[in-house]
Amino acid sequence: MKTAKPATTPPAPPAVELRVPTDEDALDWHRVFNDPEVMRFLGKPPAELSVYEELTARQRRHHAELGYCLYTLLDPVDGAVIGFTGAQPWPRDWGPVGEIEIGWRLGRAYWGRGYATAAAEAALASVRAAGVRHVVAVVDARNERSMAVTRRLGMRRAETVIPPGQNRTAYCHRLEL
Repeated sequence: MKTAKPATTPPAPPAVELRVPTDEDALDWHRVFNDPEVMRFLGKPPAELSVYEELTARQRRHHAELGYCLYTLLDPVDGAVIGFTGAQPWPRDWGPVGEIEIGWRLGRAYWGRGYATAAAEAALASVRAAGVRHVVAVVDARNERSMAVTRRLGMRRAETVIPPGQNRTAYCHRLEL
């Protein structure tokens, strides 16, 4: 006689803490993302510190003006900066111009642990509260980890995007809020 296996419950999502980026976070984002593997599917090499100084300042402005931004993601155990997640107006002149993009980027040590999905779900609450009705995520077609996050968020692949001047394909995913 076979014994039925007890039903297993999926693991609880990890606790996440998000905050509006500070001036100091620019240095932490630079440190965490200064890894070719982290930047592999973004079509560019690791950025200089000045890029993150401008990015964190822009995110503070977004939060003040829009009520959401790319938030700094903190390790729930020790408070260390492990990446960012959140939303911002699509910042390029190609792709889903005029749309609100949700995105995430984590240091490699935190991949595969559920942080990106849990943090993106938390960030979506601020986007909803700001009255945004839908978001997009543009993901490199080879980036299976991020594609999995879009599926867990309930996003649907809507169109294919070819970034100008790059030899890669990306998919634009959409989510109605």
